[in-house]
Amino acid sequence: MADPALTPDLLLRAYAMGLFPMAETASSTQLHWIDPTRRGIFPLDSFHISRSLRRHLLTADYTITVNKDFAGVMAGCAARPETWINAEIHALYTALHQRGQAHSLEVWQDGHLSGGVYGVQIGGAFCGESMFSNRTNASKTALAWLMHRLRAGGFTLFDTQFLTPHLASLGAVEIPREAYRKRLARAMTATAAFAPAGYYPSPSVVASSTSGIDPSGSTQPKTHTS
Repeated sequence: MADPALTPDLLLRAYAMGLFPMAETASSTQLHWIDPTRRGIFPLDSFHISRSLRRHLLTADYTITVNKDFAGVMAGCAARPETWINAEIHALYTALHQRGQAHSLEVWQDGHLSGGVYGVQIGGAFCGESMFSNRTNASKTALAWLMHRLRAGGFTLFDTQFLTPHLASLGAVEIPREAYRKRLARAMTATAAFAPAGYYPSPSVVASSTSGIDPSGSTQPKTHTS
């Protein structure tokens, strides 16, 4: 059985040390603390938007929301043959979400949740946990909008935990554990907002932005963000 002493507060303390939990399988009753020797991160000024992704961001019929269906995003992330998201993970991150310390970004198409990403916020650090996609480009769309939102909200670190070929193709990199811990310590002293006041970027602003924020782009978009 999972350790009953593991609480949301202890989970946040672990994140502050650079640790995160994973289960072996969805049915596992134990969690393991992970502390990679090399850490995946997304430099906030280097998200790569390809021509095809830019075209999709501008022309596809989709809607972006935040924190509207955290449970649905977690379920989507867990709906795969092999997953580290067990019942304990569900309960812990749901509790963090209810406290405003874990967030989700959702992509909706034809009235259905087609993709999304969720993670934990500590100061100016966003620790991405997982993402999923049920439609072509849905996860890339989620990441593009998330990256823009993090920059607009004053985040200084986007932790991806591991580096996958998919994330590397979008601009993610690996750094040594000690370098990550230094960046994390600095980020934890920053103040950031996942839902910045007056933040309503248009798809064209998100599609054309790989660094910085254009305040003039804060117009009501074709897709609605909330």
